[in-house]
Amino acid sequence: MSNTVRTVISPGRYVQGKGAIHTIGEYLAQLGSTPLFVADDLVWGLVGHDIEASLKSASLPFQREQFRGIPSAKEVERLVTAIKDAKADIVVAAGGGSTIDAVKAAGHLAGIRWANVPTVASTDAPCSALSVIYTEDGEFEEYRFFPRNPDLVLVDSQVVANAPVSLLVAGVGDALATWLEARATARSGSKTMAGGLPTVTGTALAELSWQVLWDNALPAIDAVRDHQVTPAVEKVIEANTLLSGLGFESGGLAAAHAIHNGLTAVGATHGLAHGQKVNIGSVTQLVLEGAPTSDIREFIEFTTRVGLPNTLTEVGLRADDLDSLRIVAAAATVPGETIHSMPFDVASDDVVSALASIERFAVQVRADAGLPAPVPYVAGH
Repeated sequence: MSNTVRTVISPGRYVQGKGAIHTIGEYLAQLGSTPLFVADDLVWGLVGHDIEASLKSASLPFQREQFRGIPSAKEVERLVTAIKDAKADIVVAAGGGSTIDAVKAAGHLAGIRWANVPTVASTDAPCSALSVIYTEDGEFEEYRFFPRNPDLVLVDSQVVANAPVSLLVAGVGDALATWLEARATARSGSKTMAGGLPTVTGTALAELSWQVLWDNALPAIDAVRDHQVTPAVEKVIEANTLLSGLGFESGGLAAAHAIHNGLTAVGATHGLAHGQKVNIGSVTQLVLEGAPTSDIREFIEFTTRVGLPNTLTEVGLRADDLDSLRIVAAAATVPGETIHSMPFDVASDDVVSALASIERFAVQVRADAGLPAPVPYVAGH
């Protein structure tokens, strides 16, 4: 593709609302005749009955394959075999980002259509044409890019509101990075995950995601603590899933997600949600940019109120553990990583310094604002 081509990509159809799960059959009937659902046992216990009933009313056969936890190359290959054995013509992920990433990759390799039924709003994975593949141990391995996006993304707002509030909080962390990264990509004129330069549309959707979250995240989180669906909840689900999904893919990724990928290389961070680690990347990106102190202060205060980590302590690291920070920084700055979409060169040492510097500043900001001190994270607890 030439260096001047701009592009935006998106799912074929996006459906969101309270009770939307009861319509999955009618939408799938437009796409294929033999769907295969992939979900873990926990998710299936929550939504399986409604999905089966909807398929029955749409005169579609029902088949389900279990998801085994990590979207690794091995799990993707296993799902390709399951798709072929089921003679499925569309594969549907029900669950979170890991299930969705595995199913997109498997659907592509199997040469069939794929659809997503996210049961949480914890990442912007559902709408995109890429999967994040991890090792069996949970370390970032690679991005896989596909020639098209999912044919359908269907989100039942009540199902999302019934899930633990921590998952919605993690989704806010993932989505807040969208505008910071798209803004940096637009400034540098770098290519996006869509394969071209960012469109005005992609960048604007990223900014809209940011605005919706600043206006609605706090009341939405309170509503979801009581499993209620309010207009604020609907807006945050859309921001986390659709706006952030379109914004990151067609607007561009930069330092925040690269630093997330670096954090996965350190065992101490395993067990944290994707969006929690991304939020550390966002704070670090703001430091790398030399953003106005008032902007960084506001971001730390807001994300603390949301319930996101913004100190190393909260992700199992320490500012004086330079060996671990160097591992993170080295992984975040490998050739081809999205940190190189920043509008200036970023070296590994720059990332170490920025990471180490956020601790004291964030602790002080929180103290000044009367917000809780960081609670240390211990992997596995």
